[in-house]
Amino acid sequence: MQVVTLKDVPEVPAEGAAERTQGWTGPVHRTRQTIIQPGDSPNYNCSVVNFSQGCNTGWHIHDCDQVLIVTSGTGIAATEHEQREIKVATSCYQAGERHWHGAKADSTMGHITITMVGGKATWG
Repeated sequence: MQVVTLKDVPEVPAEGAAERTQGWTGPVHRTRQTIIQPGDSPNYNCSVVNFSQGCNTGWHIHDCDQVLIVTSGTGIAATEHEQREIKVATSCYQAGERHWHGAKADSTMGHITITMVGGKATWG
């Protein structure tokens, strides 16, 4: 059994885009705290991603399912067809759905992300 205390997991810059959510003009950044280290699970990747105020991922597509569990703040999850506010709750995207997610212009946000080992995200 492995027990991870989040305050002991280093925060590093998150890969991929860090874009401004509509209505926010300040600087933006994202960090990642890896909960399941590469190679520790044959099945899952798991991290906490922290968004500064008004920061989002930018458009991307996963080739596997992605589960998001919002742990702090308020954000937006958007597809090409809709935008929804997300709070401390769970969102799930099916593989192949173009989307973005991140903090609202007036909030920070953190979420746990779970994907399959070997899964890829294509940005843009």
